[in-house]
Amino acid sequence: MQKKSIGYFEGTDSALLTRLVCDGHDTLPVSNGYDSHGRHVRLINEEKRYDLLIGYLHKIFAPGSKDPNYTSPQDVFHVCRTYRVPLLLEVPADLHAQARELFDELPDIVQFVDPADMVDVAKKILSAGA
Repeated sequence: MQKKSIGYFEGTDSALLTRLVCDGHDTLPVSNGYDSHGRHVRLINEEKRYDLLIGYLHKIFAPGSKDPNYTSPQDVFHVCRTYRVPLLLEVPADLHAQARELFDELPDIVQFVDPADMVDVAKKILSAGA
């Protein structure tokens, strides 16, 4: 198995990250611009990219702001599409429809995943193209 790189937003479930590390992957913090938790998501590029991004919905969704540190969901989606980085957002299954309504457009590279399914979905993505 090839080692993959997983970027995670602050607060991501530590048990999930531990399982991924024990599977032989690297986990590295990613900042949304407010929390200064690792490399800013806007700095992802072809040379400095991840194989997967994971986090909670609230880490990429916030009301619009004139704050220069504000990173919109569209900013995150653009990075994910441009550099082909899947994004898993942890959202309870009963809230998936409501979560989709928060966005004008949700690219295919973004998935809402129930907390109980995060490990399996992440492993499936990481094993694809291995």
